[in-house]
Amino acid sequence: MKPTYEQVTASPDNSFTFRHLSQPVFDGGYHFHPETELTLITAGQGRRFVGTNVADFRTGDLVLVGSNLPHAWRSEPDNPPAEALVIQFREDFLGKELLAKPEFRPIAQLLGRARSGLHFDGPTQRQISREMHYLQKAGPFQRLLGLLDLLHTLALSTDVNVLDTSQFFGQLPRTDHERLNQIYGYMAEHFHDEIRLETVASLIHMTPQSFCRYFRKITRKTFVDVLTEYRIRYASQLLLSEADASVSDIGYRSGFGNISHFNRQFRHVTGQTPLQYRKSFAAQLR
Repeated sequence: MKPTYEQVTASPDNSFTFRHLSQPVFDGGYHFHPETELTLITAGQGRRFVGTNVADFRTGDLVLVGSNLPHAWRSEPDNPPAEALVIQFREDFLGKELLAKPEFRPIAQLLGRARSGLHFDGPTQRQISREMHYLQKAGPFQRLLGLLDLLHTLALSTDVNVLDTSQFFGQLPRTDHERLNQIYGYMAEHFHDEIRLETVASLIHMTPQSFCRYFRKITRKTFVDVLTEYRIRYASQLLLSEADASVSDIGYRSGFGNISHFNRQFRHVTGQTPLQYRKSFAAQLR
């Protein structure tokens, strides 16, 4: 998934976009745009990438992606057809001064938090789902009022989880933001293969030595540490979603060429071996 800038264009009669997507497969690339995006999956399942977070999605998945946070939803051809309701808007779509008003303070704070990606579930997800289906058939003015109500509900919700806990993308200058977009886009596409430091460094026109210093300064971690954590996140999702898959198979599919190394790194990141992680989750469901 090569990171790309996506141009979002509202119709002349609207200040934001409201779309119903229906596709045999969600296969869009890893992309970003200045608009904040609220996505409700109404059918289908697959894999969701938001910043440094990778997780499964299925019908009912509700995510708020902030401005310029890279993301992608991908499903496989053998999955059910994919559908979603998507709202996209710029933070100043109603004017630059509006979010400074005291009544809009909760929404302004929500949009700031959304730059790390927010996943909503529970009663909030069910309420927003009902309202978005209603707004799908509403007129432009009703949609505008409905969007403000949606955002206010999300702003006050406690049924929320932060997706990109690294918070890299929400706090960076534009130059660093664009560089990390390239790095994480390449990682999202190739994490299951061997990734050479020279190749990643060349993406942003640096030598490997300069890249290592730069990456550690920005993220406070080495590139190898971040890549390992990314692979572990992916592996942890497979361990829970594919109960019949062997630990060794999941390790190889997650980019670990050596099963012993996979077990060692998984335990270092999560505090458990892959098998313990899977069993502990199964025990919680009993």
